[in-house]
Amino acid sequence: MKIEEHISLKPFNTFGFEIETHYFSEITNLSSLRQFLDYLPFLNCPLLIMGAGSNLLFTGDYEGCILKMSTKGIRFQKENEDTTLVTAEAGESWDTFVDQCVEKNLGGLENLALIPGNVGSSPIQNIGAYGVEMKDCFHSLEAIHIRTGRIKTFTKHECEFGYRSSIFKNEIKGQYIILSVTFRLSHNPLLNTSYGSIKAGLEELGITEPRIADVAKVVANIRRSKLPDPKELGNAGSFFKNPTVSTFDYFRLKGTFENIVGFNQFDGTYKLAAGWLIEQAGWKGYRKGDAGVHAQQALILVNYGKATGQEILSLSKEIMQSVKDMFGIVLEAEVNVVF
Repeated sequence: MKIEEHISLKPFNTFGFEIETHYFSEITNLSSLRQFLDYLPFLNCPLLIMGAGSNLLFTGDYEGCILKMSTKGIRFQKENEDTTLVTAEAGESWDTFVDQCVEKNLGGLENLALIPGNVGSSPIQNIGAYGVEMKDCFHSLEAIHIRTGRIKTFTKHECEFGYRSSIFKNEIKGQYIILSVTFRLSHNPLLNTSYGSIKAGLEELGITEPRIADVAKVVANIRRSKLPDPKELGNAGSFFKNPTVSTFDYFRLKGTFENIVGFNQFDGTYKLAAGWLIEQAGWKGYRKGDAGVHAQQALILVNYGKATGQEILSLSKEIMQSVKDMFGIVLEAEVNVVF
């Protein structure tokens, strides 16, 4: 176990901000993690757990300790003729993990292909895309309690998953470090191709009876066409959550904004496309200095080179106010802002 001081975070945050942290430790196994937790009280500073740094907005240098989880390993255990349990260590790349599942023809996660980040972060946000959320295939996870060092297994029910939310973002935030996540994947899944862009992508490839790999390929193509690669243009993916409104409010808005994009939910509410709202408010392609809104997808805020976290945060607040003024809707950030 090694703790370093005054380490640059530019390689560890996908916005590419030129910032540093007071303390930094990278963990590759459970033994080193236990050593770190034993030493943590002596540092006497805040602790931030980091995966790939793909969902963080640092507003400046971090005056605490960053623990980067880099544990690796993927295990497959056939459960029965229909399902296989797949366990991945927290430090595994989510995209690499999904690719391996797809290669083994295990279905359930193909709509989540090419999402940046690590496996350990996926339950915290309950990541989702194209009609699928991580919780749909989630089985359980193991996490270690920071203060006591005890390892606990969390079931799906105990994780209290919601839209881009879980118990790890709410009641027990900052109390546990996720060690590994287990998914139950299907040998013969019912593929979700309900999103129009997936249907169109399959049609373009001439595929009428798609396989798991076909859906994953189309989703990856869609993401590459719409979303900037953080290695080329600093960003943290979708910056805002898609807001949810009542049926009454949805049709009230539709009376004024005929083309408003909304999706009916199981509970009778409507989920609105935040990107559409932001675009209608005139922000798509906007740039001020090196902070801007992506020209292809208004949901993504970008760093064109030397923008600061404060500049991106200020831009996000302007966008939120603009959308509120125009639609009466309050947007929420999906990224985690670190002050």
